[in-house]
Order: sequence, then structure tokens, then C-alpha cells
Amino acid sequence: MTDDVLAAQRARVDAFRAALGLDHLVDVHTHFMPPRLLAKVWAYFAAAGPLVGRDWGVAYQQEEAERVAILRGFRVRAFTSLLYPHKPGMARSLNDWAADFAARTPDCLHSATFFAEPSAADDVRRALAQGARVFKCHLQVGGFDPNDPLLDEVWGMLADVGVPVVTHCGSGPVPAAYTGPAPVAALLARHPRLRLVVAHLGGPEYEEFLDLAERYGRVMLDTTMAFTEFTEEAAPFPRRALPRLGALGDRVLLGTDFPNIPYPYPAALEALGAAGLGTDWLRAVCHDNATHLFALS
Repeated sequence: MTDDVLAAQRARVDAFRAALGLDHLVDVHTHFMPPRLLAKVWAYFAAAGPLVGRDWGVAYQQEEAERVAILRGFRVRAFTSLLYPHKPGMARSLNDWAADFAARTPDCLHSATFFAEPSAADDVRRALAQGARVFKCHLQVGGFDPNDPLLDEVWGMLADVGVPVVTHCGSGPVPAAYTGPAPVAALLARHPRLRLVVAHLGGPEYEEFLDLAERYGRVMLDTTMAFTEFTEEAAPFPRRALPRLGALGDRVLLGTDFPNIPYPYPAALEALGAAGLGTDWLRAVCHDNATHLFALS
């Protein structure tokens, strides 16, 4: 990616922010991982692996420092380093890496993760003690039931402390054994105070996850990949549900999946604007809601 291309992208993001009167953005769904793991993730996307199901060229495959600089160039004032294990025994080492990344990257919201395994509660307790401010739970990649008894203490702990859990629980892009609204509905029935952030607006089960957000006042949604041409081709957001999404404007957060997106970063922002939910909604989603959630000064 050339300097001219990045400059053009920055200009598009600047124009988007200016139209909203925002100096900065807050992106709650970005990924930074240990280099070897991220290379494997990129290879999986390049091969259109079974959990991807389609061609997916990752747009931002620069070195770590360059990717951080790109987000800063887009005036993203805070972002995450969402990680997720695909098997037991990974979560603690990922959390240690994320703690180090957050320590050397002050604009990163210290992120952590967990897996359904006997050490899960201890792993989460340890990550909280390290300063974790947001967790990632990936039900599609992890392939575990959020209602596994091994996670009972985890969910209770996170509900008590009010730390958000960004959760890939919708069945996109490819369904898995425990994706879809039913497992999450059962989870929230047991832990109604859980601050669950439904990634990707819950696509493709958008309306079912809107039901849950309307029922549980601490449930939020993030906009990751929503309304982009790439997503609309496979799982269009139902236009009849737009007023419901608009009414939840104080509980929707900007997410993008940077760097693992198959299009330029500003395209995600422009797609949100094209949804037609208005300037106030966009300003809240792209800045105000996350600023309040994470008590950003």
C-alpha cells in the first residue's frame, strides 16, 4: 500500500469525521495479535478457509508498528487488540501478549480473551488483575458453548465488574455449532447484567439480536463490517429493522475488524453513513458511546 493510497484514505476518514464534528473516532473491534498467530490468520483468510467461506483478501498486512500508525493516522483515539483462542491452552499466553501490547501502546484498550476450559476463571481473573478493559469471545472460531459450565464463573465475574465482552455470536460468515441467538439468549437469561457487545450487529441474525438488545439493557452491538458492499452481498441488513437500530443509538459501537478487512477502512465508515440513521446516531456510534463506556478522557 503506497503512501499516496494511505493519504487518500486518510482524506476520506477526515471528511467523514468533519461531517460529524468529531476530532477522533473510537474503534472497539480491531485486531492485534502475536506475529506468528496473525500470519496464520491471514493465511486462513487468503485460503478462504471453512470458517470464512469466500474470497477474503486482507487489506492491511503491514508490520505491527505500521498498522498502529495507520489507525492513528485515521485519528482513532482508542482501539482494541482483540484476540481469540481456537483451542485450549492458548488464552493465558495470548492475554500476556495483549497486556504487553497495551503497555507499549497507550491508545490500545487493554484486551483479553478466554476459552471454555478448566482454567477459564483463573485466566480471566488474572487478565483483570493485569488491567484488561475488554474481552473477546469468539464462539465461531472457538467452537464452544457459551453456556458450558466451565464458563459459569467467568460470566458471573465479568457481569459483576461490568467489563464488556465483544462476542462473535452471529452465524456469519459461516454458521458453527454454537452461533446464532439461541445460545446467547440462554446465557443472558442466566446473566442478565452481562455487558455483552454483539459483534457484526449479530449478522445474519440481525433482528434476533436486536430482540436481545431491546430485552437486556446492558447488551450492546458493534457495527463491524455492517452495511458494507462485502457484507450486504451475503447478509444484507433488513431495512425494516433500521428504525430499531436507530432507537438503540446509545448502545451501538463502531467496530471495523481492522486490519482483517477486504476493503479500505474508510469504506466501513461511509457504509454506516449511507445507512441513513443520521448525524446524531453516527456521532454517538463512532465516538460518544465508547468514550462513555470506557471512561475515556
